[in-house]
Amino acid sequence: MRALLSVFLHVARGERTGLTRGAVLSVVTLLAGVGLLGLSGWFILAAAAAGLAGTGATFDVFRPGAMVRLLAFGRTTARYGERVFTHDATLRVLAGLRVRLLQHLAAAPFSRLERLRGALALNRLTADVDALDGITLRLVLPLGAAVLTQAVAALLLAWLATPAVALWLLAVHLMGGVAVLALGIRAAATPARLAERAGQALRARTVDLIRARDDLAVAGRLSTQEAHAMAADQRRRALRLRIDRIERGAGLALSLTSLAAVGGALALGLDALRAGQISAATAAIGPFAALGLAETLMPLRRAVAEVGRMADAARRVAPDLRPVPTAPAMARPAADAAQGLEIQGLAYCRAGATRAVVEGFSLTLHPGETVALTGPSGAGKSTILALAAGLITPDAGTITLAGAPLDNWPESALRTHLGLLPQRAALVGGSLRENLALAAPDADDATMQAALEQVMLWPAVAGRGGLDLRLADRGAGLSGGEARRLAIARVLLRRPEVLLLDEPTEGIDAETASRLLANLRAELPRTAIAVAAHRPLERDWADRCVTLS
Repeated sequence: MRALLSVFLHVARGERTGLTRGAVLSVVTLLAGVGLLGLSGWFILAAAAAGLAGTGATFDVFRPGAMVRLLAFGRTTARYGERVFTHDATLRVLAGLRVRLLQHLAAAPFSRLERLRGALALNRLTADVDALDGITLRLVLPLGAAVLTQAVAALLLAWLATPAVALWLLAVHLMGGVAVLALGIRAAATPARLAERAGQALRARTVDLIRARDDLAVAGRLSTQEAHAMAADQRRRALRLRIDRIERGAGLALSLTSLAAVGGALALGLDALRAGQISAATAAIGPFAALGLAETLMPLRRAVAEVGRMADAARRVAPDLRPVPTAPAMARPAADAAQGLEIQGLAYCRAGATRAVVEGFSLTLHPGETVALTGPSGAGKSTILALAAGLITPDAGTITLAGAPLDNWPESALRTHLGLLPQRAALVGGSLRENLALAAPDADDATMQAALEQVMLWPAVAGRGGLDLRLADRGAGLSGGEARRLAIARVLLRRPEVLLLDEPTEGIDAETASRLLANLRAELPRTAIAVAAHRPLERDWADRCVTLS
């Protein structure tokens, strides 16, 4: 519950005014409902009693009738205002929360990001935020409004009817509501959490089924993946049925609580009537008010069904509620054009690993020089490039870029001076122009076309729309080699002083790859280039090779 409280406090701090107004209007709505039923019951019996006594001609029907209309209109208006204020405030806070969670995700260590599946992470984040809107709208505000309404109603009933009726209604509603909420949450928390996870598994497996259907069909696993998705759906449905039964049970218990409150209020009112303490019309106020107070309990039914899902989401989200730490402002270091990249005594070991990936590695890379890092898979080539790019922090050793320690470079200046082409460069759904603009937002069409020509991609796309060619998610619409060349074209647009390439010609035929590498060096004659090389042509292109074991 601590995580739920943390999320609610975050929402409350962000929209204190809107939520306060909504909470006040929520209490006004409930009190208007109680007053409407209580006054109506009194009015009906008082008018009937006046008719039987023969004083109907002098009975004032106008002021009670006007009050009934006022309470009915006020209840409707307050309910509308409460919905507007609370939903607007909650949605604004949750919109900001999505941004903050994405910022925390983007600031995560590279070791976590490289294992991240973007679609699953976004799906998880979206589902968590959707679950969190219930903390305010379906849990805290309804509970708070219910307690305040019960307290105010008890004071009014003690004044208008009898203290016994007031205490009875307060005790029955509070004890019954607390008991139903506690037992219901205990019963529904685990199935609600499991149902949410089964829903996430269903979405993930369905996405995999759609995106990888061709590969799955070729591998003969299409029916297996479909069976996995159907199994997740069956688990989700079974859990939802279980939650529905618990929710309906909670609703029944709340209805019985309200019935007990009405029956007790009626009995106590009749006792007071027989004792001559109150009139028949006044005795009707308690039971009818109890019917109005039943509205304060009904939101608990839905809260019972969703608290488990809310708590599960809150536990994941609460650690990221703090502001994203920002690095102190740093001035760009004075760059020495005569120096490229220098690495001395580099060492790095992954968390939990017993053997270092990189140990005692040194390299000097001069402007205009190309160095190929070679060695078997797992030797640490990609890790060295990630360390040199500042994506991960070494355990030991120093990295100097243009004569200045890598740590002294502000992020924006570092990304301008140094470029990295990873093994899996990300392409986005959109046009070629939009993909290239990620690297150079200010580049014009002529510059972008020239970059595509340098990587020999323009002839393949010119007849398909050129820069307006639309790509699907993850760059679908291009072959593997074409997608690789598009990623290299983005690197060219940045024109970095130091360029780190991880298997740049993967998926490209030998002739095209040779021409591409030659164009790359011709276009960036003074750039220091380090390449993690697997193919002989990449090693032959380099000025020298450094072999890792």
